[in-house]
Amino acid sequence: MILANSLATPAIGTIFWTVLIFGLFFLLLAKFAWKPILSAVKAREEIIKGSLEAAERAREDMKKLQTDNEAILRKAREERENILKDAREIRDKMINEAKEKASEEGERLIEKARLGIENEKEKALSEIHQQVAYLSVEIASMLLGEKLKESDEQNKLIDHYLKDIDLNKN
Repeated sequence: MILANSLATPAIGTIFWTVLIFGLFFLLLAKFAWKPILSAVKAREEIIKGSLEAAERAREDMKKLQTDNEAILRKAREERENILKDAREIRDKMINEAKEKASEEGERLIEKARLGIENEKEKALSEIHQQVAYLSVEIASMLLGEKLKESDEQNKLIDHYLKDIDLNKN
């Protein structure tokens, strides 16, 4: 019981020495340890504050980079669309030019063929006229029983009939 009583109510000497030792300990801490502890806490606080500011700057830089990237992508898309538009226009222009050239070439070939056909037709008609005239003279001379003696006379007669046919034709 003595032991339990002494713990619950300490003696005045014990209280004095405890307060004195605590005071000395507090003074020693205040003189030697308090400033380094506070400066370390303050340095740590500054490091944390600097890190937070750096993180905020990095976040702002990331936002700026993201905005710049979006602008670059948008510009690249616009350029791609312009290039595709130009390519389509060039393709359409080339197709139209090729169609026009093909049409002109076709018309030229058709005209050339038409002229060739006209020339061949004229030659054929001329030959037919000559043969008809020759045959007509031959038939006429046989029917009449009269033969022309020289081939020059036949040619003159053929030429005469051809001129008559040409005059009748016009």
